[in-house]
Amino acid sequence: MKRLLVLAFLLLIGLPSYVARSSDLGDATVKVASEVGKSVVSISSEVKEKMGSFRDFYFGSPFEEFEGDFFSRFFEEFFGSFPEREYKRLGLGSGVIIDEEGYILTNEHVVSGASQIKVKLSDGREFDAQIKGTDKRSDLAVIKVDARNLPAARLGDSDKLQIGEWVVAVGNPFGFAIENPEPTVTVGVVSALRRYVPALGRRERSYDDLIQTDAAINPGNSGGPLVNLEGEIVGINTAIITTTGGYQGVGFAIPVNKASRVLRKLIKGEKILYGWLGVSIQDLSEDLRNYFGIKEQEGVIIVKVYKDSPAQKGGLQEGDLILRFNNEPVKTTRDLVRTVSFAEVGTTAVVRVIREGKERNVKIKIGKRPEDVEEMELEKEEEPGEAIFRGIEVEDVTEVQKKIFRIPEGEGEGVVITYIEEDSPAQRSGLMVGDIITKVENKKIKDKKDFVSLTSKIKGDCLLKTNRGYFVLKEK
Repeated sequence: MKRLLVLAFLLLIGLPSYVARSSDLGDATVKVASEVGKSVVSISSEVKEKMGSFRDFYFGSPFEEFEGDFFSRFFEEFFGSFPEREYKRLGLGSGVIIDEEGYILTNEHVVSGASQIKVKLSDGREFDAQIKGTDKRSDLAVIKVDARNLPAARLGDSDKLQIGEWVVAVGNPFGFAIENPEPTVTVGVVSALRRYVPALGRRERSYDDLIQTDAAINPGNSGGPLVNLEGEIVGINTAIITTTGGYQGVGFAIPVNKASRVLRKLIKGEKILYGWLGVSIQDLSEDLRNYFGIKEQEGVIIVKVYKDSPAQKGGLQEGDLILRFNNEPVKTTRDLVRTVSFAEVGTTAVVRVIREGKERNVKIKIGKRPEDVEEMELEKEEEPGEAIFRGIEVEDVTEVQKKIFRIPEGEGEGVVITYIEEDSPAQRSGLMVGDIITKVENKKIKDKKDFVSLTSKIKGDCLLKTNRGYFVLKEK
């Protein structure tokens, strides 16, 4: 009985502080909703599209999974071609006023390709808007309305965010379906930081370095702010992961510091330039770390150096391990892509590498990332007899092999893996049928003869370079 009384007493002592904390959180949320809500706008965009092919017809239908010319021809033979017509597609999203002169920050995908943009303020006023600047890579855009003395939100510091910190998402889910112009407020915590979201399904772009939150984000929230309890913008809501199309507890926002780096240029309408090395890189597996004698998780390996790239001109080589970039540690491929992207074009960077067991510095003049490049930093003489080595069988890359294994043009030098023995060192290493082996122990091979000649002399672990990267083939 005494224990119960003591427990009840302790609970009564702690209850007021708990209530106070809950009250403080509620008060802070109400204040944020009141202040920041005035700066959040609804954005509707009108995009003109021409549709006339069967592909356009079945986009979004049950036939969408059957992509390709075969199905297009099949249906056009039976149903005829569709007359080309121009359609208007409406896009809905959110934005946040960042300057009292009418500048609004939003997502690039909210206004991309728009011929007309309308903005509705939280007080019900509506304006036509013009695009000032866009950047597809960061998925950010700045638009402007002809108005003055607008309530602008304050930019915070997303580098100070911590996992578990309370945040508020403000926006207009489902757009004008909800007639009230005042934005919707949802509350949650920062679930994770520096998240990578790949291009999946209809999502045309991948995202890196995102803030993950469980504050509810739904269609129409894109472009709205994620704010801390001080009422400062810490992110721009941009994407969700869902199996239903609606909120399932996993939303993402672009860190505001990332937006701050490009904001001034977007307002001026200037093109955003990103740094580029021109290498394809790979994370180090445990086998690779052991092979190179690296104890901790650090460094990435260069799989390919692209012709005439800054990396080639500066002297980086295939097989180099990159440890640091401008004195910033590189632990994963994402680390390197992120730091290189924000390096100023034209400046000289110092890259710390391990080559042939020795550390050295290589100076690289940062180039401009080409627009058509997708994550390039991520990637018969006498018969020599059977080319079998530790569970793999290879063949020369012939035209027949190219068709069988769908080998792209320009990737024919080396040998192609045609068979992998079950439970062999090759299977355990991660190699796959169809991989093209181009180097054995960092020595180039052109055909089966080269492969047999080099592998016949190897004892212990063997380093293979393929079109998918480096692999360590163990002896047993």
